[in-house]
Amino acid sequence: MQSHVLWMIETANLWRVVFFVANDSVNAFEEALTPFCEAILWLETDKEGEWRVEGLCQSKPDATTIAAALGVVAGVFSISPPEIFIAPVAPRDWVADSLRLFSPIYAGRFFICGSHYFKSLPFGLIAIRLNPGRAFGSGDHATTMGCLLAISDLAGKQKFKKPVDMGCGSGILSIALAKAWRVPVQAFDVDVNAVLVANENIRRNLVAPLVRACHSNAYSSRKVNKTAPYDLVISNILANPLCQMAKSMSRVSKNITMGGCVVVLAGFLDRDANRVYAAHYAHGFRLVRSYHIQGWCTLVLER
Repeated sequence: MQSHVLWMIETANLWRVVFFVANDSVNAFEEALTPFCEAILWLETDKEGEWRVEGLCQSKPDATTIAAALGVVAGVFSISPPEIFIAPVAPRDWVADSLRLFSPIYAGRFFICGSHYFKSLPFGLIAIRLNPGRAFGSGDHATTMGCLLAISDLAGKQKFKKPVDMGCGSGILSIALAKAWRVPVQAFDVDVNAVLVANENIRRNLVAPLVRACHSNAYSSRKVNKTAPYDLVISNILANPLCQMAKSMSRVSKNITMGGCVVVLAGFLDRDANRVYAAHYAHGFRLVRSYHIQGWCTLVLER
């Protein structure tokens, strides 16, 4: 099977790849597009059950290669490949645009604002200043919001000494952990650009003595295991990677004899919550609470 590809202008500094798929296959199509793009966004459209998947590429994408990758996914789901729209993006000051659109966010005891925000900060709230840059996590997405609310609720009930943020993105959750408990926080991401952005935000929020983001491919690296076991794990990624990493995550987290561990998982839709939970249930984790925001789910587990 082959996807239909519509080409527009031939040259541009930044290119956009767009297609529309059903909600039961959006995760798979997003993963298929990931190797070809620097950033991917997917949003629910006005049409029930339909999602818009949009990727940004720093160079002109190869239509044939992308069509082949999406065709494989379509074959798995026994559906027709989506029609792909590829077009150049008009030159813009993306940093300035993102700063203008980044309005302050309230999330439990946290107040998230851009690095350009110079108004007085709300009394009694923990402020986090961010420039998300090329990394995921500004606080406005439902998955990040769910994690912030979970951290906020945990901060009022429990104390932790060794938290880890796996898939730290912009560093927002690592910063929240450090400011909530004032303890050293381990932060890791597979994306080198995300690590750079996270460390910039960590310095901006004056928690560099407590947090340093490092590059790591999940839980297998020496850096992750060197500081294990952890008593709090935060991981805002995607459903499939979370399921795949459940076993390795359990190995670096404290078991019951060590005092146990709390795990906050996000990055997946409500419909994927059961299989994410099942993967971790198999390793002794039990559900404590869940947050549901705009169709996205955040799970809080413990053992």
